[in-house]
Amino acid sequence: MRPIGFVLSPLCLVLAALGGCAVQEPRTSVAIALPGAWSTAAASPAQAATGSDEVVPAQWWAGFGSKQLPALVRQALAGSTDVLTAAQRVRQADIALQLAGASRLPGVSASAGSSASRSEGSSMRKSSSVSLNVSYEVDLWGRLDADAQSAQAALDATRFDLETIRITVAASVASTYFQRLALRERLDIARQNLATAERVLGIVRARARNGVATPLEVSQQTTTVLQQRTALAPLEFQERQTASALALLLGRQPIGFDAGAQEALAQLTHPAIGAGLPSALLARRPDLRSAEARLAAADANVAAARAALLPSFSLSAGGGISSAALVSLAGGTGSASLAASLAQTLFDGGRRQLQVESARSQREVLIQAYSSAVHGALKEADDALAANVTSRRQEQTQKEVVAHARRSLALAELRYREGADTLLTVLDAQRTLFSAQDTLVQQQLARLTSTVDVYRALGGGWQPDDDPAG
Repeated sequence: MRPIGFVLSPLCLVLAALGGCAVQEPRTSVAIALPGAWSTAAASPAQAATGSDEVVPAQWWAGFGSKQLPALVRQALAGSTDVLTAAQRVRQADIALQLAGASRLPGVSASAGSSASRSEGSSMRKSSSVSLNVSYEVDLWGRLDADAQSAQAALDATRFDLETIRITVAASVASTYFQRLALRERLDIARQNLATAERVLGIVRARARNGVATPLEVSQQTTTVLQQRTALAPLEFQERQTASALALLLGRQPIGFDAGAQEALAQLTHPAIGAGLPSALLARRPDLRSAEARLAAADANVAAARAALLPSFSLSAGGGISSAALVSLAGGTGSASLAASLAQTLFDGGRRQLQVESARSQREVLIQAYSSAVHGALKEADDALAANVTSRRQEQTQKEVVAHARRSLALAELRYREGADTLLTVLDAQRTLFSAQDTLVQQQLARLTSTVDVYRALGGGWQPDDDPAG
């Protein structure tokens, strides 16, 4: 009889040669036409694409010159439930990758047993045994390797998703913080205008007592005062809502939360942003890299499904000792085995072929999703750049409006005291100034928010050097 090793050696050589025939799936490449520059509306000395690729600072929120915003962002990145949840998804994907890698290693099992039995009219029969078995699936066609590649790409995608959420959380904190500052300033303006309206009401009443003003004028100014008081309520409610929203972003208790925001919008700076070239967006944004990683995982899934159509080959070896003694192997006999098996499914109702088609269809879906994500990112960044330019111009114009409205009110009050004009002129000037001041704060908020949107649209400071697959 020929030794087992002699019989298996030619088979092993053949299988080793077949190992080089693993199913390969070419990596999908999506051709997308990219513009050479941002739109004309977004072009400005600070934002135009000049051929250089300026990188958004990693801690871009420090560029606003706020004393409190950096600390708030740090709290959010450490305590946000969205960030913590995404981090756990990364951990789950890492475990899945380890499981995929473990499937490529041999499996080893051991067993031991001892028994004693006796039937009626017979003597006691005792036995003990110990065995060790090793099994290994030879990855002839690369199915296990493709599964591992898919798991690695999925891990990369979840890491990119985590970075995307971190950018989103930081941007949301900045926008919410600026909104709270704006609401506080709008409340201050409303209270100042209420004080002005009450002061004018005192003048009107004094004139009425002297017989100069009419009861109608007193009633009109009283109505204005009441309207100003009514306008405070919704602003106070919005301010509380914004405070609770900020608390949720920080992972804090929203009831009774107070960030202690005392800064003024006018004290904040507006950092210049280097937009770079549109083509750089593909590497700057982690959400696009996530879509690309999922496409790579889909390629690996197709390769694994195709490899599953081919025969599987496995090796197994075992050895053991058995003895007729109880809890003793002394004088026992040993045994060893070595086996190779080749298995091929002859009929499964087309299930495996359908799995291949399903994997290919999923890949096509991801191709379209990637193209859509790139186009959406380009539009988002271009719109944010254009909005930033527009909001800056609107803020400057609104400052001039406020200056003229303030002078108009001062002149109207002076002329009314001198009897040269009616109360209606003063009322109109009051409403104009109040509206102009309120609009200016909203324009300042819009400019700050648009700057945050630009940072987020350009990748929020995430660098390709941080690429988990790099």
